[in-house]
Amino acid sequence: MHDIKYIRNNFSEFKKQVNNRNTEVNLDKILELDTKNRSLIQEKEKLESEKKTLSKQNDKSLFAKSKDLSKKIDKISEDQLNERKKLNQILSQIPNIALEDVPVGKDEKSNKEIKKSGNIPNFKFKPKSHYELGENLNMLDFELATKTTGSRFVFVKDKLAQLERAISNFMIDTHINENGYKEISPPLFASENSMFGTGQMPKFEDDQFEIKLDNKSGRKFLIPTAEVILTNMVNDTILNHSDLPLRFVASTPCFRKEAGSYGKDTKGMIRQHQFYKVELVSIVDPVNCKDELERMTSSACKILDKLKLPYRVIKLCTGDMGFSAQKTYDIEVWLPSENIYREISSCSTCGTFQARRMKARFKKSNNEKEFLGTLNGSGLAVGRTLIAILENYQQEDGSILIPDILRPYMNNLEVISKI
Repeated sequence: MHDIKYIRNNFSEFKKQVNNRNTEVNLDKILELDTKNRSLIQEKEKLESEKKTLSKQNDKSLFAKSKDLSKKIDKISEDQLNERKKLNQILSQIPNIALEDVPVGKDEKSNKEIKKSGNIPNFKFKPKSHYELGENLNMLDFELATKTTGSRFVFVKDKLAQLERAISNFMIDTHINENGYKEISPPLFASENSMFGTGQMPKFEDDQFEIKLDNKSGRKFLIPTAEVILTNMVNDTILNHSDLPLRFVASTPCFRKEAGSYGKDTKGMIRQHQFYKVELVSIVDPVNCKDELERMTSSACKILDKLKLPYRVIKLCTGDMGFSAQKTYDIEVWLPSENIYREISSCSTCGTFQARRMKARFKKSNNEKEFLGTLNGSGLAVGRTLIAILENYQQEDGSILIPDILRPYMNNLEVISKI
């Protein structure tokens, strides 16, 4: 959510910044509603002051006039709340403003490569896709998942299921023991208020799986990412500055309709309705957001370094970033079967954008209250890491070498072969 005072005082600059985010919003309507809202507040305050003066006179003959003022105040209050609601509806649809060093552009063509790391494997045979490898091993079953559940689901079986679990455990252990994150096992349901706080609602409601419980509990959704539930741990909270930074990590299933991906990545595990992800969330003093983003991205990259998987880091442009982000690094891992890099992590700083929506603040040393800074990132997407290992560690006979770092998690198994 944006600060209306900032918009009011810097309207031309704000309009330019929103246009850079490649979004269409009636910004002129904001000023119109803001003017109406403030005018009604002033009118209400004037009448309240007049009523207060009458009450001090203790004159019964003025009772009717006082009652009439009360009715006017109630009507103006109702009108003012309606105007404020209209204003908030527009403000809630406006994405976060990008930082100055974010490239301006409409789509991924304007993204900037920051670095490459690792060696791309040089196979002496034509590399197979992850789904060919998994199906040949009888350890990935898409047909059975379609039969039992529907499209964009998969059964991961036997040693690949063990490998998937090993990947998640390895990531969690690394982030706890080396990167300083605290492990959380959170609920997998989020309230509508929590979804609003991190920016999934109302703009992206069509991509969410809503859960029907009972009519009294309010709307509930399966989490599209653990970011939602971890970030909302500070919803409507005032922390002390000494509490910061907070760094959380969780390994959870995630659920998305993939509403805008019709026809994309229909084969394999790249884009599914259900997938596992290890998520990183930081809650910081907003002045430290930029440094924390570098730290978080480095923590995610460390996982790929340890797995010896080739990857690159991309700085996203203004038109390609997520709704709540003000700066984002995508980490893309190399997939030999496609001969391209594919996203495996996205690390973003949201500044105070989410904190304003959540009413999440901290108390400075002078007792002044400010909104917190929030960051989130994948550390990493477990399914896509499994895909990358299958493809980069494949052997000509279709077997899969297990990365050295994961072998202790696999009872020291070295190779996954067809039984």
